Amino acid sequence: MSSPEPQKVGLLRRTGVALRGMGMPLLAGGVAAFTFPPLHLLPLLPFAFLVLMRAIDRAPTTRQAALAGFAFGFGLHAVGLYWLINAILIRASEFWWFVPFPSLGCALILAPFAAVPAAVCRCVPVGWRRCMLFAAIWTLCDMGRQFLFSGFTWNPLGSDWAIHGLAGDILIQPAAWIGVDGMTLLTVILALTMPLGRRWAAVGVLTIMLWAGSGALRFYGLAHQADVAAAGPTAPVVALVQGNVPEQEKISRSDMQRVFERYLTLTQRGVAQALEESGRTQGAAHPVVYVWPETAFPGVLEEDPEARSMIVRAAEGANAGIVGTLRMGPDQHWRNSVVALDETGGVAAVYDKATLVPFGEYQPRFLPLQVVPGGGMTPGPGPRSWHLPGFEAAGPLVCYEVIFSGHVADHHDRPGWLVNVTNDAWYGNSAGPRQHLAAVRLRAVEEGLPVARAANTGVSIVYDARGHDLGRLEWGIEGVLVRAMPPALSPTLFAQFGQKIPVTLCLLAALVALFPSRSRVRWRSDS
Repeated sequence: MSSPEPQKVGLLRRTGVALRGMGMPLLAGGVAAFTFPPLHLLPLLPFAFLVLMRAIDRAPTTRQAALAGFAFGFGLHAVGLYWLINAILIRASEFWWFVPFPSLGCALILAPFAAVPAAVCRCVPVGWRRCMLFAAIWTLCDMGRQFLFSGFTWNPLGSDWAIHGLAGDILIQPAAWIGVDGMTLLTVILALTMPLGRRWAAVGVLTIMLWAGSGALRFYGLAHQADVAAAGPTAPVVALVQGNVPEQEKISRSDMQRVFERYLTLTQRGVAQALEESGRTQGAAHPVVYVWPETAFPGVLEEDPEARSMIVRAAEGANAGIVGTLRMGPDQHWRNSVVALDETGGVAAVYDKATLVPFGEYQPRFLPLQVVPGGGMTPGPGPRSWHLPGFEAAGPLVCYEVIFSGHVADHHDRPGWLVNVTNDAWYGNSAGPRQHLAAVRLRAVEEGLPVARAANTGVSIVYDARGHDLGRLEWGIEGVLVRAMPPALSPTLFAQFGQKIPVTLCLLAALVALFPSRSRVRWRSDS
């Protein structure tokens, strides 16, 4: 019988080897995060994945390959989500002990989604087949993040292409056909195969050229259809109100009256400008809609007729208003909502946020300590279209739920435009709000719908149905953005079939990887 000492030495040695094997993938994952918005350093991605694939190929067991994938995923999300710490720093006096956990904790939860493809891809030989299988499983796992808690599909690699300006306008157009998840699949395939040799690098360059060429054809080919001048008489002119209220001020509720008066003043100014704009468009008056950001009203608007009356007086001449507010449901649970006000101040429609932020608005049961204020929110039923008198049907979205590809519009009752209200003040002037903005832009392309976004501290913006920026208010500015909403395009291929498209592409990629070597499919022993 062997003594315990050699067993301990053997265990320590294996642990040391495993940890050393995780170091480079961990660093590579952190480097890969620099390809996310707003940096978009895409040339780094092939080098990062090259490090990961070498670690997978050289791992003596499948378990150690999975650990390499885990380390890569941890590094990717720890760096990519660094900005989550800002939300805790706002309440540092209460939750100082929790400061390291948001980004590192989320990375720890998300890392297994990278471990799975690292393990599974070893069932095919080293080379392009392994790369194809890895990309397919990576994308399927990435899509699976929507089922984690209340969902967390932040930062798919397909969003790396949402570069600011014309380059991004062109490169994100394939989202109309295959969605951001299909773009993730192609991105990972390109990143993995281009380092395999000159032929594969040439194929990769040609693929990117075709990608850009098809994007340019779509973007410029639809320019006349997406032009504001093509909008019908029910297309609204929107006044997006950006109050720029610091989150500390919102939490303390120290001067709610002053905040409310600020929004009234901005609304009055914005509506006056919108009324002038609406009279110029095609020589006919268009409806005017003002939009306040998420929880902009410092109270419960549905239960405050006096406040609603003050709002409509400030917005005299507008046809309707969309205001972010909290709401108490009939079950006595709080909702994060938007309400639509008519010209008289009546509540014409209500929408409750359907997908809640894990650890922010929704606390998973496994968490032993109460960190979500008030015990969290209750979700609404999902995407809806508002048919308000006088203007094009609108699809309301509150903050975070705009990141869910294929789940932002009621496809049985398609709206003419999407309106997204948000408050990114929690995360400061960091990468977080820009990553959020990239998601908004991709939803416009995927659905073929223009989007108006009102953000408390920025960025408030209007995108046309091609994801083209028609005007914005940058971060940290108090003001109003007035724009005529452009028309919707015909339902895109992705809008019609949704995530069935990227799932099918992933399955085809996996079959291509598996089929030629099916007689040699085997797993390496973990012993």
